[in-house]
Parts: sequence; C-alpha cells; structure tokens
Amino acid sequence: MVWMLPLTIIVFFLIRRLAIKIKSTLFNPLVISTIVLIPILLLTGTSYPDYFHNVRWINDLLPYSVVALAYPLYEMLPQIKSRWKSILFITFIASLSSMISGVCIAFWLGANTEIAASLLPKSVTTAIAVTVAENQGGVPSITALTVILVGILGALFGHQLLNLFKIKSAAARGLAMGSTSHVLGTARCIEVSYHEGAYSSLALVLCGIMTSLTAPFLFPIIVMLHSWL
Repeated sequence: MVWMLPLTIIVFFLIRRLAIKIKSTLFNPLVISTIVLIPILLLTGTSYPDYFHNVRWINDLLPYSVVALAYPLYEMLPQIKSRWKSILFITFIASLSSMISGVCIAFWLGANTEIAASLLPKSVTTAIAVTVAENQGGVPSITALTVILVGILGALFGHQLLNLFKIKSAAARGLAMGSTSHVLGTARCIEVSYHEGAYSSLALVLCGIMTSLTAPFLFPIIVMLHSWL
C-alpha cells in the first residue's frame, strides 16, 4: 500500500498543472483528483479505511494550512482595522444564517434532530464543525461530508455567483466566500486575488469562532420552535 501516498501527490500536482492551463473554475484540482483516484482504488480493491490510513499525514496538515492563512491577514491588518465593526457584523450574520438555513432545510425535508445537528456547522472548517456537531448530538461523519461538499460547491460556483450579482469588492467577495465555503473557498480566493484571500481567511476564522460559541444556544431554540410548529 506504499504506492497510495505518492500516487495521490502525483495525481494532485498533475491535475493542478492542468488547472492552471485550463483556467476554469469547474476544473477544480480537488474535485478532479478525487474523480481520478476513485476508479483506481476500485480497480485495485483498496478500501477507503486502508487508503485513508496510508495518506493520513496529508489530512494532518489541514490545521497547519489553516494557521498559514494568517499571513495574508497580517499584511492586510491596517485595512482590516479600519473596517472591523462591519467585518464582525457581516461574519456574525453569515454564521447565524448558515446554521439556521442548514437546520431549517433539514427539518423541512423531514430529517430528525440528529441529522439536523450534523448539518448545523456545515460552513466552517472540519475540525470545528465535527466538534460542534458532536456536542449537539450530530453524526461526525455526516458533518465532515457536508463540510467537504459545501466547500467544493463554494470553490466551484462561488465566484460565478458573485459575478452574476456584479459584486466586485474584494472585501465583500472574500468575506462571502470565507463565511460559506471555509478553507476550500479561501484557497480559491487566494488563487483569484490576494486581497480576497485575506478577507476570506478572516471570515473563515471569525465564523469558526462564532459558530462554536453560538451553536449551543441557537440549536436548542431552533429545535424548540420546530416542535411547536
């Protein structure tokens, strides 16, 4: 199974080089690499637990990559200081909207409380989302999958949606992407614009903090209102 790690790295970097040449938001390296790797694992009879065990150090690098996003924040600190009130308000509303929408849609589709709790922190990074969901009685695996899907969708279609609504401000675009599609959306922002990446990094961090602080109070209220309706 020693071939799994080098194969994953080689596939990703090859797809990454192709993505630079193609320059299409739909040709996302993470998505395309996954599409390429799945048939290989199926053909070789490799189970997902075996694959994950052999490439786990890549997953372990995720927290460090999040910390590395602080560098663009440092360079943009003067601009951020001048807008800190607006930034806090925007990320707070974004955090609440994300949690409320996820839970309400889950209940509307007939999901139980466990599934709703799993979808509660869908727009923050995995490490925070899993902990928040577990504390509210959610299923960590469902939360992790939802976070990944939200991030991929944001990275693929976020900028197209922003362009459709003619939102041109780097601050607005970055805050929107970071608030809704966490690390994957932020990575996409950095590719598009350094300023967008900085604001997206800030939104990613702030929404993670706000979600972890407000979720224990917000979720019981939503569940209570749902039981009354």
